[in-house]
Amino acid sequence: MSEKYGYLLRNVEIYSPKYLGINDVLVVNNKILRIKKKIKDIPEFVEIIDVSGMKMIPGIIDQHVHILGGGGEGGFASRVPEVKISELISSGITTVVGLLGTDGVTKNIESLIAKTKELRHFGFNAYALTGSYDYPSITLTGDVRKDIIFIEEVIGCKIALSDHRSPQITKDELLRLVSQIRTARLLSGKKAYLKLHMGESKEKLSMIDDILESTDIPIDIFRPTHVGRTKELLEDAIVFAKNGGIIDFTARPDESFKEKMKYVMDQNIPRNLITFSSDGMGSWSTYKDGALDKIGYSSMDALLKSIQYLFEEKLLSLEELLPFVTSNVASALGLECKGSIREGNDADLVLVNDAFEVVYLFSNGKLMMNDQNILVKGYYE
Repeated sequence: MSEKYGYLLRNVEIYSPKYLGINDVLVVNNKILRIKKKIKDIPEFVEIIDVSGMKMIPGIIDQHVHILGGGGEGGFASRVPEVKISELISSGITTVVGLLGTDGVTKNIESLIAKTKELRHFGFNAYALTGSYDYPSITLTGDVRKDIIFIEEVIGCKIALSDHRSPQITKDELLRLVSQIRTARLLSGKKAYLKLHMGESKEKLSMIDDILESTDIPIDIFRPTHVGRTKELLEDAIVFAKNGGIIDFTARPDESFKEKMKYVMDQNIPRNLITFSSDGMGSWSTYKDGALDKIGYSSMDALLKSIQYLFEEKLLSLEELLPFVTSNVASALGLECKGSIREGNDADLVLVNDAFEVVYLFSNGKLMMNDQNILVKGYYE
């Protein structure tokens, strides 16, 4: 079927993320054209699919993925492989933001942008962050501002703070960097931001707090992630969010993450300021006496499984959980046509069964999974 044609999805239970009940959904080209209890007068070019018994959710937006694979901290043999398209599809992801981590040497910005373009070629909504853990930030053009302004895929920059692997940046250097991103935001029209990998060191968010107190830099340009890493960092992040900052948690479908989020939900933080990400394909490591002890990498399905786990554990309802990986993230990234199911929005749709397995997936109206059969794969899968 040509991509110009459409689909009518019959009798689906919709979480927009708000619960909309059972409806029909008409997708034409890349847009959601109509949502109605019963859609009649169906154009002959539309394929009808009865999806009774399934739940439709917005395509998951994963804003923290090592699409090139994380840099191995156990030597060359431990370098993580690139993400596969099939991994994104089976994880319910339709929008991804790729970035570098510890390794900005053997993995570089050129390759990151190339991988982002590859994902776009196959129909995904793919973006990237310039920079890595390091300072000065590694870039494609030689200038953070130019990367954001002139490279379509680049929507922000990354750096590491409060971590033994961070560049030990000073307050003045951080202020200079974030001021450049602020300028790039204004000139590009993008909601450009500084992604802050947060480690376990004692500095926590103190440097950011100092900048916010002494300048007019808007708080939403700072995007700390991994904020649940330590209890002390979490407390700092809670204050940051209460002041209007967006905080990002690395989601995991386990008891520890549930208890952490239960605590966060009790802190009266505006929930639209909370997002989850997977750190997918990123290498994780534990250290003992300053030496590498264990190493592995994060799975791409962490967000889908975490939402399922927290829902089944009755932390929150499904319509309360879904914004953390859909509409909240879309708003934070400035992607107004994504993250929610409504007429006129991009047709990024995921249909799951009772076991929360992906059965159908549409990215920009393109059918990528049909009845649990993956239709789109990379050339070498």
